[in-house]
Amino acid sequence: MSSQDASSGAGPSRPLLVYDGGCNFCRRWIERWRARTGTAVDYEPYQEAARRYPAIAEETFKRSVVLFLPDGTTVTGARAVLATLNLAGKGRWSMALYERVPGFAPAAEMAYGFIARNRYAASRVTRLLWGSDVMPPSFAIARCVFLRLLGLVYLTAFLSLWSQVDGLIGSDGILPASSYLEAIRNEFGPERYWHFPTLAWFGASDTALHVLCGAGAVLSILLMFGILPVPVLVMLWACYLSLTTVGQHFLRFQWDNLLLESGLISIFLAPLARRCRLACPAPPARLALLLGWWLVFRLMFSSGVVKLSGGDPTWWNLTALDVHYETQPIPTWSAWYAHNLPHWFHRMSAGIMFAVELLAPFMILAPRRLRHFGAAALFALQIAIAATGNYGFFNLLSCALLVLMLDDTVWPAAWPRATRPAARWPSLALAPVAALIFLLGAVNLVGAFRVRIDWPAPVAAIARAAAPLRSVNWYGLFSNMTTSRPEIIVEGSQDGTTWEPYAFRWKPGATRRAPSFTGPHMPRLDWQMWFAALGDPRSQPWILPFMQRLLEGSPEVLALLEENPFAGRPPRFVRCILYDYRFTDAATRRATGDWWRRERVRDYTPVLSLKAPEGG
Repeated sequence: MSSQDASSGAGPSRPLLVYDGGCNFCRRWIERWRARTGTAVDYEPYQEAARRYPAIAEETFKRSVVLFLPDGTTVTGARAVLATLNLAGKGRWSMALYERVPGFAPAAEMAYGFIARNRYAASRVTRLLWGSDVMPPSFAIARCVFLRLLGLVYLTAFLSLWSQVDGLIGSDGILPASSYLEAIRNEFGPERYWHFPTLAWFGASDTALHVLCGAGAVLSILLMFGILPVPVLVMLWACYLSLTTVGQHFLRFQWDNLLLESGLISIFLAPLARRCRLACPAPPARLALLLGWWLVFRLMFSSGVVKLSGGDPTWWNLTALDVHYETQPIPTWSAWYAHNLPHWFHRMSAGIMFAVELLAPFMILAPRRLRHFGAAALFALQIAIAATGNYGFFNLLSCALLVLMLDDTVWPAAWPRATRPAARWPSLALAPVAALIFLLGAVNLVGAFRVRIDWPAPVAAIARAAAPLRSVNWYGLFSNMTTSRPEIIVEGSQDGTTWEPYAFRWKPGATRRAPSFTGPHMPRLDWQMWFAALGDPRSQPWILPFMQRLLEGSPEVLALLEENPFAGRPPRFVRCILYDYRFTDAATRRATGDWWRRERVRDYTPVLSLKAPEGG
């Protein structure tokens, strides 16, 4: 069906789009256009309007929509559709393509004609992809649910860190924050405040660290109740950034960065109102929603890309999951069962994982049912990961972000729907921030492909300047699969002959001790022990301070462990032994009760003491 411009005499007082009222497909999509164009365009079935426009043949009305303009001009076909949206200020870019790009107009008319001739099939495809509702989706409920889940994640993160902060970065902890900032102060000038952004510059005492954690917990609860969302989100982001900056090696996990980026984007996603009410939701700004989708896409898609771009043969030949469950940082008891499943199951699981990570993210911008299918697949992947591993609040935060893919049709019908838009960030304020986040996100996404690109100097400068904020990041776990499990066992002794092991709360130790779930709690020392075992003490500057605190009997550091074998007085000597750990098979576990089998590999550190013993 070709487009045509013609004069039919006097036109309507307002643009009028005439369609086939007997076509279910036409009626469904007209309702969508009506919602997008508002009062800018009127709509009427040709069965009612044809008598007023005798110059237009009935066959023309049956083949195509007809747009009547006030000046008497009529437009049909694809051009009529694009012009209708353009009249309401929508789809201006598509109208520009139609009018200015060679070949676009004929292709658009050809596509329109094909659909018009096959309306029954098009109606079935519409129902398959959109369901019974093709109206423009609203994400008002998703925004409210996401912000409350983000508050829950923040609360979990702050409470988890609060329970460990003294032992990790307190004044008597492994890496004291106050000493760290003092070293920075001696090394850097005023630029230190940008390179190391933290409120702890006002004070890094144990009390100050507790205040930051406590304030974060209180603010998280306010966010969960939707109270003052924007100011609360700004303060939450500032508090968590402050702690991650002084947390050093213990707060450098990808989900710490993910929480900071989610928190930053949420500032612009939240309504500029005193309350974000689930009982009276309002849709977010489209550009702010796109920022959330951009983060979801990069997080999920990069996770698949890095596994392939790293060149690890275990990912390429789909054998990585044969070893993953026993070599991951902190396994669970369910990981033992998963590890002992047959090889074909692991291979199939790896293939499904790649399909989900590499394909589902592209469904974010797809029609409703495809988008929901993609979200369901990604949800299922996160649940499977959480069911067999301990990754702190990572899976909960990932699922919270995935909520942004679910429009209001997903939620129970009894839940209130959007009423009116809430106050939003002005476009002049949001657009530059969005452009910057999209740019830096693209730089990080390209990095996942391991492709070296010499970015223009301004882009590189912006990336360097934004890096200390840790709020637009590179993502991708397990790009190289560890195929063995070296495990560090820390021991102490009073005489240098009899050695007693320190028991950690979560990481593997005694072979009969069942692996357990940590929940959303993030045991940061246990995680760092896994990283340390993959290298040597020189690459882990916190190891020797940790050993020193054990020799000193620091109560704060010992509180991070499950059991102290030297409750009376600290040991005179400590050492680390490296073992190779493997899951047992079902027969061995039935016979011995052991979940693990281990074999000593070598000394990880020499024997250490606070002072040299007499005579040596």
